[in-house]
Amino acid sequence: MTWSALQCVSYCKNNLMTIGLSRTKLLPKRVRALQILLLLLVSVVAFIALTQPIGLRPNAPPLAIGDVAPYNLFAPTDSEYVSEVRTEEARQAAESAVSSIYTSPDSTIGRQQIESLQTALQNITSVRDDALLAVDQKKEMLAQLSDARLDPKSIDYVLAISSARWETIQAETLRVLEQVVRRSIHEDDLESAQKNIPSLISLTLNEPQTNLVTALVAAFVVPNSFYSEELTQAARQRARDAIQPVVKTYKEDEMVVPEGEIITPSDLEALQQLGMIQPGQQWQDTLGAAILSILSSAFIYTYFFRRKRMRVLRDVRSLFVITFVFIFFLLAARLAIPNRTVIPYLFPLPAAGLLLATLFGTEVALVISISLCVLITYGLPNALDLFPYYLFSSIFGLLALGPARRFWSFVTAGAAIALSGMGLLFAYRISFADIDLLGVTQLLGAAAGNGFLSAGMALLGQYFLAQTLGIATALQLLEISRPDSPLLKFFLNSAPGTYQHSLQVANLAEQAAEKIGADPLLTRVGALFHDVGKANNPNFFIENQDPTNLDKHDDMDAENTAQLIIRHVTDGVQMARKYRLPSRLEDFMLEHHGTLITRYQYNQAMEAAKGDVKKVDIEKFRYPGPRPASRETALLMLADATEARARAERPPTDDDLRALVRNVIDIVQKNGQLDDTLLTLRDLHLITESFVTTMRGTYHPRIQYPNIKLPDQDTTLVRRKDS
Repeated sequence: MTWSALQCVSYCKNNLMTIGLSRTKLLPKRVRALQILLLLLVSVVAFIALTQPIGLRPNAPPLAIGDVAPYNLFAPTDSEYVSEVRTEEARQAAESAVSSIYTSPDSTIGRQQIESLQTALQNITSVRDDALLAVDQKKEMLAQLSDARLDPKSIDYVLAISSARWETIQAETLRVLEQVVRRSIHEDDLESAQKNIPSLISLTLNEPQTNLVTALVAAFVVPNSFYSEELTQAARQRARDAIQPVVKTYKEDEMVVPEGEIITPSDLEALQQLGMIQPGQQWQDTLGAAILSILSSAFIYTYFFRRKRMRVLRDVRSLFVITFVFIFFLLAARLAIPNRTVIPYLFPLPAAGLLLATLFGTEVALVISISLCVLITYGLPNALDLFPYYLFSSIFGLLALGPARRFWSFVTAGAAIALSGMGLLFAYRISFADIDLLGVTQLLGAAAGNGFLSAGMALLGQYFLAQTLGIATALQLLEISRPDSPLLKFFLNSAPGTYQHSLQVANLAEQAAEKIGADPLLTRVGALFHDVGKANNPNFFIENQDPTNLDKHDDMDAENTAQLIIRHVTDGVQMARKYRLPSRLEDFMLEHHGTLITRYQYNQAMEAAKGDVKKVDIEKFRYPGPRPASRETALLMLADATEARARAERPPTDDDLRALVRNVIDIVQKNGQLDDTLLTLRDLHLITESFVTTMRGTYHPRIQYPNIKLPDQDTTLVRRKDS
């Protein structure tokens, strides 16, 4: 007969207020405040890690132009980029190579100067041929001619030569000036044009005549070609436009700047393009880092907000461990990965996921790993291949690790990380880059090292964290639950009856934990040790007493008996600490009776007091608690009470078993022992059916064998068959 949903609702209808579904009780304000505080801390640390240049090599500060390279700087990856600095340098060189452009020679200026020269020559001729003037007067008048500007020696020569010779000089002067003004004469090149005049004079003239012609012509040589700003700028712009953008290419491990070299603008640009130094922080970068940090924290909070049944979210110690692991790997990665070639693929980021999965489960590890992969690769030049490399290798490692109950689980996880990392390197890195065989070997070796380094770090990390913080890991639980572990051996030898009871309770609780999605291994081990405190005084408990001996309880009053029974809880905690059990197991010892009372002894005390409640202090019969705070310890409470009653009452049918289990749950609920747990109505139904199924195999009726007298010769054989 099954317990239908309608029956389940009817069964628990009157007890809804006692079932631990109150979010306020399960998640105190101080824990909620701590969660928010830790998320804010993670956001701030993530923002600092993304915005500050902590990823630079220690001796590679933000280099500036003119600084000396502190060491040989090599390209971390193959890179190709358009060099704005080199392109601008080439364009400036082409522009500088364009000479200033002048206008064409102005013929109007040349004609004006020739006319002026003709006028000056006519004036000289009129003075020279005037017979009425004395020689001194002629010299004075020729010296006053402003256009000709003749010196005294030239004046004496003009007055001394014959008319025929003067005519020759005049003709030669006009001819030479015409040749000069036909050429371009720039403003800054006037002196050069004047110096070139003698080379244009006919060689038939003697030196005095040549000097006179030179003096006359030089006086009328003026600029006839002028600088054009418009034409010059247009020519320079055409020269700039003709220069194509300069593309700079670097191969991986190619030297960018040798040690001791002065950093030039082109060197600084190359270092920035290769991601080896960071430019000044811009407001867009700061805003992007802030948004990503907030989104990452919001993603973590939103995801776990939907997972209220996770005990880790209510455990302060666990929250601190998760925060520490997150910040440690984030800062370590941002310090080690940038500006490196092989180290990014060797960095054991999957170890964070493996470690958290070992301590808190795959779900926590997966969410944290995704956030770490996003934050760590943000802003890196090779983020497009690093992000899938870290993400998929972490996920493969988590899937391969499973429940982490064996050493080989970590080896398998390391192999999965290594193989998936190699595959992703081929898919995202090696296939798109020209890498030689040595480079491929180094990258694949880094991926392999990443896998096994991650597994090793997770294995060691979970051991030390579990030992230091008292967190129960699967490996540790399996180790201490071995029959040859020191405390279990002592338990078995000292209190064999209680040990057998604990085994039965462990079986009940473990099967039920699997049904409701709790931790079955933790539940089983916690059940094995929950009554270990009875080993200090085993004969005081009925399961360890010889039926032929007197019950020690008969010689004691009910109150003292209750105190000795209750004492097994605190004795168990002391023994757990003595044998260095995980502190999580102490919860099972303290909570498996919650704040219930020793009902049998309390009833005895009431009988002795003839029912007078005022004469009996009920608190002296109450277990110290606390009440169960997790599904695992609540399962132990229900399994412990169910197994004890079933062993005493021996219910013959499934219906009787089911009624017994329901009654146990009902009593526990009415006493408020489930108020701090996350058990739902559906969980209680599954627990009931699981207990019935398990106990059906334990307390099934057995065949009563008749006493038959067997022949002597067959006794040994039959004994062997029955044994």
